[in-house]
Amino acid sequence: MSDGRTRLFGDPQLDLFGRAIEEPQLDLEALGALAARLPKALRFGTSSWTFPGWAGIVYRERYRNEKAFVRESLREYARHPLLRTVGIDRSFYGPLTAKDYQHYASLLPADFRCVQKVWSAISTRVFASGDARGRVNPSFLDLDLLESVLRPLREARFEPHQGPILVCVPPAPGPVNADGFARVVARFLEGAPRDFTFGFELRDVRLLSPQYVDALGAHGGVHVFNYWERMPQLAEQRARIGVLPGPLVVRLMIPPGEQYAKQKALLEPFDRLAAPQPEMRAQTVALIQEFSDLDRDAYVIANNKAEGCSPLTVRAIAESLTRS
Repeated sequence: MSDGRTRLFGDPQLDLFGRAIEEPQLDLEALGALAARLPKALRFGTSSWTFPGWAGIVYRERYRNEKAFVRESLREYARHPLLRTVGIDRSFYGPLTAKDYQHYASLLPADFRCVQKVWSAISTRVFASGDARGRVNPSFLDLDLLESVLRPLREARFEPHQGPILVCVPPAPGPVNADGFARVVARFLEGAPRDFTFGFELRDVRLLSPQYVDALGAHGGVHVFNYWERMPQLAEQRARIGVLPGPLVVRLMIPPGEQYAKQKALLEPFDRLAAPQPEMRAQTVALIQEFSDLDRDAYVIANNKAEGCSPLTVRAIAESLTRS
């Protein structure tokens, strides 16, 4: 099975044997008509965007090579009628530079918003590996470190493209102190800059306490509803969280009970809906409808490992939403 590289990379006119290459076709008219029926405050997107398997699904241009594709494809991604946001995942592994933000801004239309993860040095509560395994991270939710991460964003004047900033709290070994966690969240949100929205994505259900919900509500934080291997279903999270002020943020990643490595091996090259999740879609639609009725912004980010191809997951949810 091709991963799309032969359709995306190389001479835009000729293949290796000198024959003209037929360009993949996207029904942009139908996608545009579907997008026009969606709530105006709803932004669909995907978790990162540089997947050659999306040739003919998102991408139809030809790129000189994979390096050019990685550098330039966000421009084409942002022209897709259904994709009005994107998850920037690389920021979890290290802070972006002002040059990074300036480059992204040069590729994006004015109304496009990015949902990026904060650096893991800030969001990791307890170290899960290495010599420090089991130790509390002294930089967890450190406001000075946060400011050093936000500084390049401000220098690049990227704020018009910035959506919610996600604090993804990875699972950790050992017991948890849910009350203590909630107090740290409250202190972080109280001191964090007010010109950004911060969403907390928990990967350990033991941290999802009433005190955590109170901390978010008191200080303008957002809970990220995540469809993930060790978290409850979206509907159960909604029942425990209630409706807080602020936007809806949903991240559809890995079906509960499954694992990252297994899903990746099963679903690559991410060019089809190999494992549809109808209950996930239905619960996502219910959340979107509820927040739309409240006149709230909504960001829904899909990962390839949820069903096999995140742009097609987005389209399926959009079609379901317009039918309901």
